[in-house]
Amino acid sequence: MSDRNTPRSHAKPACRATLSRRTLRWYQPVLVVAIATFGVLAYAQDTAAPRTATTTTAAIASANALATEAGFETLAQGGNAVDAAIAVATSLSVVQPEASGLGGGFLALIHDAATGKDTFIDAREMAPQAVREADYRKADGTPNRDTSLHGPLAAGIPGMPAGLAYMAGKYGKVPLAVSLRPAIRLADKGFHPSSPLVRSIGREAEVLRRYPASAGKFFPGGKAPQTTDIFRDPGQAATLKAIAERGADGFYKGAVAKELVRAVKASGGTWTLADLASYQAKERSPIELTYAGYKIVTAPPPSSGGVALAEMLNILAPIDLKSMDEAHRIHYLVEAMRRAFRDHNEYLGDPDFVKMPLDMLLSPYYADGLRQSILPEQATKSAWLPSVHAKDPGMHTTHYSIIDKDGNMVSMTATVNTTLGSGFVAGKTGVLLNNEMDDFALVSGQPNAFGLIGGSANAPVGGKRMLSSMTPSFVIGKDRLAVIGSPGGSTIITQVFEGILAFIDGKNAGEITAQKRIHHQFMPDRVDIESGSDIPADVLAKLKAMGYEINDKDSWGNMNVVVWDKTTNVKSAASDPRNPNGLGKVETIH
Repeated sequence: MSDRNTPRSHAKPACRATLSRRTLRWYQPVLVVAIATFGVLAYAQDTAAPRTATTTTAAIASANALATEAGFETLAQGGNAVDAAIAVATSLSVVQPEASGLGGGFLALIHDAATGKDTFIDAREMAPQAVREADYRKADGTPNRDTSLHGPLAAGIPGMPAGLAYMAGKYGKVPLAVSLRPAIRLADKGFHPSSPLVRSIGREAEVLRRYPASAGKFFPGGKAPQTTDIFRDPGQAATLKAIAERGADGFYKGAVAKELVRAVKASGGTWTLADLASYQAKERSPIELTYAGYKIVTAPPPSSGGVALAEMLNILAPIDLKSMDEAHRIHYLVEAMRRAFRDHNEYLGDPDFVKMPLDMLLSPYYADGLRQSILPEQATKSAWLPSVHAKDPGMHTTHYSIIDKDGNMVSMTATVNTTLGSGFVAGKTGVLLNNEMDDFALVSGQPNAFGLIGGSANAPVGGKRMLSSMTPSFVIGKDRLAVIGSPGGSTIITQVFEGILAFIDGKNAGEITAQKRIHHQFMPDRVDIESGSDIPADVLAKLKAMGYEINDKDSWGNMNVVVWDKTTNVKSAASDPRNPNGLGKVETIH
């Protein structure tokens, strides 16, 4: 981590965190960033553009060109950022099923420019009422990774359809049917599958072929699709049409719901029609904090990300990182991560089921104590930190960031958990189900697919929502703001943490997504450093001498960031360059 990529910190009093209250063109599916200009005068370098006093811009950063175009199509039809997010989400369900979809869930932050209100939409999956811990344990008591990751037992009740319908009804400008048109067209007419989707199908072929509907969807004609093929999804098209016509009831009640339950039960799952009918998206108050003069709005539980993010920033607030050598800067970043993830494991869960000490965890005074436990010249071993196990009181994901012409903003992270979720397509619905049950602490004290360990606060209970690492966030300064988020399982939290620090340090959207990453999550007790990092050998040697186990790890994450410079009214968007299909694009819409 060179000086160029070192976050800025200011010697200030500890920050305080509080709980406050859319013509589609066809592209090969690639990672995409796009900016649309309504009016003109968007970019000084565009000297040929006519100039008006009413120029405004909209920006979308998502993981697929087709989804981004769906968002712009919806904006052009009168929609706002929320409607565009719905179009992006449902299009990704069709073209990027390895990462998210109707059979999964999402967490989203929404900023309403007219009122200045920030709100959080919780469309996280929930456990069916008949959930049994025994279904996820082997005879010897150890976790059964197959039932927690594959097939219908791995799937929680999906939240995406309900969440999208809720957003459209309360915060959108156009009917849900308008926002869903691009996705329905993609599913009906087909598209060229992206290289990541083709690779994912190949990697998960054994699991997918277990289930007839999965094999039928992902191996049309018995063969895996190639990038030159046209991939169609008639089952999901029919489900999308039902949602377009009936809203959430088109999924959770009626013919689609009956087919979902029939398919799940026929393969050993426990879903009931009552489970589906009882699902509701929930609107919650985001977490707000200030750091270095910036307001940060982020995700509350059942996301663990916002609490952990606030803890890390509270710990670092009075520390002058800029005055430190690189080894010590990394040292303090890692120690803040370590302590936040310890509390993640101990305390956090579904706020409707678990009483969490949020006042304590978000307090700068609590952070003062955590900071005092950091040894300035030595790594803190995770085993040294006390275990407080509070009494009873998610790697494949996608993210999109959107700002529309009026300044409405959406930061939305959606997931089916691991690549292609459970691998189980629910019969004729075409819906690929998530494997989010693995995000519960199915066996207390044992790690999930991402190495995260939990206790009773995140134990599975019927109707309960599993803890998430998704951390959609806004960073708002006097002259600049950013919409930020990323997939990446447990690394989401540290990616957003490092991205926010980089933004505050003055980095632009491209620099934020490109910077090399480090990660620590309490257990395993090691520092993951991204392969190809520019951290000098002598710095790595010093960290090892301080007691750190350094693990060179392949690149992770797929960050999407939009930055708005209000002094120039220029919005810029960037997608993670780690994706070889990455593409930046500027588009003018009149």
